[in-house]
Amino acid sequence: MYYLIQCFFVKNMTKDKVISLFKILRNNDPEPVTELTFKSHYQLLVAVILSAQATDKSVNAATSKLFKDAPTPEKIFKLGVRKLKTYIKTIGLYNAKAINVVATSEIIWKEYKNKIPRTREELMKLPGVGRKTANVVLNNAFGQHTIGVDTHVFRVSNRLGLAPGKTVEIVEKKLIKNIPDEFKKHAHHWLIILGRYTCIARKPKCYDCRVQKLCPFKPKTKNT
Repeated sequence: MYYLIQCFFVKNMTKDKVISLFKILRNNDPEPVTELTFKSHYQLLVAVILSAQATDKSVNAATSKLFKDAPTPEKIFKLGVRKLKTYIKTIGLYNAKAINVVATSEIIWKEYKNKIPRTREELMKLPGVGRKTANVVLNNAFGQHTIGVDTHVFRVSNRLGLAPGKTVEIVEKKLIKNIPDEFKKHAHHWLIILGRYTCIARKPKCYDCRVQKLCPFKPKTKNT
């Protein structure tokens, strides 16, 4: 909790530091991709819905069998909620997710002819799809300059002073404003990777952080 409280006293990162930050992240990983596994835009959408409050690893473990048996909206819809649950029962909130995935699959199949909507507004009308999920899909499927603010992106943005804010909406708005266009396509992935593996919630690995010199967050943790 102390770490989170302290985040809100971090000053905004200067434009020059923002550019330096993303150059470092880009040099380390020029073409980052999501860790979710999928073979179509539809499967991406399902995987992202399932990933809410769950790890990508747990989602991939479930979808490896699911997508093999039911790779399309029609087939997942025809599985039905009860049978779908048997595939995703190891994922958190699987009861509600099964209902949403089946309902969304029906809409994609019948109304969109198996195509995924290309706008945030249309995506957010689908059951189980909020703003973050829509942003992640638009970025990964269509390369749009959207940023899904999950817990990792929120934490990193506040600690760095990249986009300080008390809500995901404020952080997202500031990220879009503060990040130069040349970095926006991959910004979502770079920030997630940084937050997932280095700038973790408790005892961040500052000693192993490529952008430590640009980070105002205190106290720095040491390798012990």
